[in-house]
Amino acid sequence: MPVEAGSLTAPSGAARMKLTIELSDRDLSFFREALNKSRDAVRHADESEIIEAIGDVLTEIKSAEPLPDFVTKRIPQLESMLRMLLDQEWALPTDERERLLATFVYFGDPEDIVPDHIPVIGYLDDIIMIELVVRELHHAREAYDDFCDFRDNYDQRTKDNQDKVIRRDRVDKKRQQLHQRMKRRMLRDKRARKPTALW
Repeated sequence: MPVEAGSLTAPSGAARMKLTIELSDRDLSFFREALNKSRDAVRHADESEIIEAIGDVLTEIKSAEPLPDFVTKRIPQLESMLRMLLDQEWALPTDERERLLATFVYFGDPEDIVPDHIPVIGYLDDIIMIELVVRELHHAREAYDDFCDFRDNYDQRTKDNQDKVIRRDRVDKKRQQLHQRMKRRMLRDKRARKPTALW
């Protein structure tokens, strides 16, 4: 399974190098095992503490600039997944919540597969994990993007004359439709038995 780990820019800024890593199923097994350990930790942890911790980690990482480009590029992906997790109107299903929380626990662990304190490459395994999880949860992310578009458009259209009860019902109905679509697509992928699956 090819994973694009990022683009490294030479000091002159004139040259770029694209690095692609080929992960075998054996390689993926290390990430699966790490995620399963993180998922077990999630079940015995307080969700709000995990969310607070990942917020602190993101703040710390962003303050440690200059960061390698391949790290900087993935920060918005983490922040997007965090927004999806925190959005109460979206109400991400339990299974997907656990997956995201497990990713955050892994990312926040300074002593993961490659310890974070190692210059430049310390976050490489975290970046690979983010790429894998983003691919794994792409149906959830697509559904959430569609939900946000619907909600924003609805609020824009009705901003001058909005009935809160009607809005809640419309948003709830859309969320249910998108949750069902997400589950159908995930089930289809599971039945296809994709060898790159993490869970």
